[in-house]
Amino acid sequence: MESWSVLVVLLAASGVLGTPFINKLAPGQEFPAKNSVRQPSNIEDASIDQAQPSASELTSTLTDAESSIVDKVDETPVKPEAEPAAAEVSIKPDSVNPIEETPEKSDSNVSEACIKSDLESLVATEPAKTEPQESEAAHTETDHVDPVIDEEPAVLIPKIGDLSKKEVKVDYSGAQVWKINTNRTGVRAVITRLRRRNLVSTWGGDHSSADILVRHDAIENVTRIFKRENILYDVIIEDLQKRIDEENPPLSPEELELHDRRGHRMTWKQYHRLEDIHGFMEYLAKTYPTFISTKSIGKSHEGRDLKVLRISDGKLTNKAVFIDGGIHAREWISPATVTYFINQFAENFDEESDDIKNTDWHFLPVVNPDGYEYTHTTDRLWRKNRKPSNLARVCSGIDLNRNFGYRWGGKGASSNPCSETFRGRNAFSEPESKALADFIKSSGANFSAYLTYHSYGQYLLYPWGYDNVVPPDYKDLDEVGKTIAKAIEETGGSKYSVGSSSGLLYPASGGSDDWAKAQGIKYSYTVELSDTGRYGFILPTSYIDPVAKESLAGLRALMKIIHHG
Repeated sequence: MESWSVLVVLLAASGVLGTPFINKLAPGQEFPAKNSVRQPSNIEDASIDQAQPSASELTSTLTDAESSIVDKVDETPVKPEAEPAAAEVSIKPDSVNPIEETPEKSDSNVSEACIKSDLESLVATEPAKTEPQESEAAHTETDHVDPVIDEEPAVLIPKIGDLSKKEVKVDYSGAQVWKINTNRTGVRAVITRLRRRNLVSTWGGDHSSADILVRHDAIENVTRIFKRENILYDVIIEDLQKRIDEENPPLSPEELELHDRRGHRMTWKQYHRLEDIHGFMEYLAKTYPTFISTKSIGKSHEGRDLKVLRISDGKLTNKAVFIDGGIHAREWISPATVTYFINQFAENFDEESDDIKNTDWHFLPVVNPDGYEYTHTTDRLWRKNRKPSNLARVCSGIDLNRNFGYRWGGKGASSNPCSETFRGRNAFSEPESKALADFIKSSGANFSAYLTYHSYGQYLLYPWGYDNVVPPDYKDLDEVGKTIAKAIEETGGSKYSVGSSSGLLYPASGGSDDWAKAQGIKYSYTVELSDTGRYGFILPTSYIDPVAKESLAGLRALMKIIHHG
């Protein structure tokens, strides 16, 4: 056999082995038993590593990016990654992703020459800076993937913190956040080009709008482009750094005095550092040893504990639930909400309903401790973990919510190490995602639900995220999701949209919720907390209590269904 023929056979075989099996059951049938869905991580040497850029290629691209913010505006669009195989149930035609971007070449109404002229003018008048204004695929933040553009941009200019071992705190002074009306044809193509030039970055969005962060030195030019193209927008944050400075004020002397009396520092009137969160968990374990315990299920890349707190009265008939937060570092409301749940159940366990007491609770408030600490010390808008690339730390971090081993490497996950949605070099390459998955798989608990809390956008999302398809029991997930949303609205007034991740928003493969569902955990949800864009990731501390309280009401509604049907 010719050598090239052998190569073709080998490549075909590797493609088959590298594709995870999917559930073929018809709608309404039971989901497969726990661990019955084969994962890429279960297959030896199934890493999809061929798409990674070489060191020389990435170094060359970065050099070009640093020398000029703008290159050709009418560049050839990046070829999208191969679509996954057909899945269980196709989403109905009216549920197909309403914000998936059409190819740029079809946007005939966009004045490309005018945009190119304005961008070239920016380069001529304002030299490129290494300011980290890229937040490329913020999770609506939803912090899953950019809802406005196809996820495979040009390599971005590295952040200040990535250029040197001596970190410099990132300053967002003068940067603004705008809400853009995207209903008109061509608007998304304009945003795409501006983002690829590192002049704007995407925070969040929905069917008809997008939230973008505009670099302070690009405001004049972006304003001119939007005016020419008749793109409507509102400035929702005038000065991002000012908002950051006001977000997390120090506690009052009275609150500080209460620290000593409490035995822990948690207040839910402030966003706390990791040390305070872990100290609070240890305090509860020592105070209530009969039903609370803590365990480090692993270490982060930088050696921080991945600490799980368990609340259980030990009954063998208990249901089990796993809840996590802080997968994306900048979403501070997430760990605050998860620790609020912990506090409510721990301090009031004897008075809680049977639905709560007859459950083995497992909480991991901060899945990404390195990134979380980095947002407090260096870059408030950091998203990924802090693992350096192998290219002299030019770009750091892997998006942990693209690193899980079900349909890893598909839509909405980037192979570019400088991307906000970089998936890693293989499934479960990161110690944080692997530790979480190993704990769930090795636990003796029969988990009925998995909930992962993110921000922002006010969405209740169920699988699948990897493509515009849904699992066989999607009607159950949708009905229960709406019950949770109703409880939230009745408690705090916030309106949550319910739907599949890919159908309601956009495809995002390698997510923790998809992986949990593939393990046979029936009720698997990603909860995108408040707000809908006024503050975005920079949610003031005054929102912690109301957001957590209404979210707790939603959790109670879920547990009522789990226990009573």
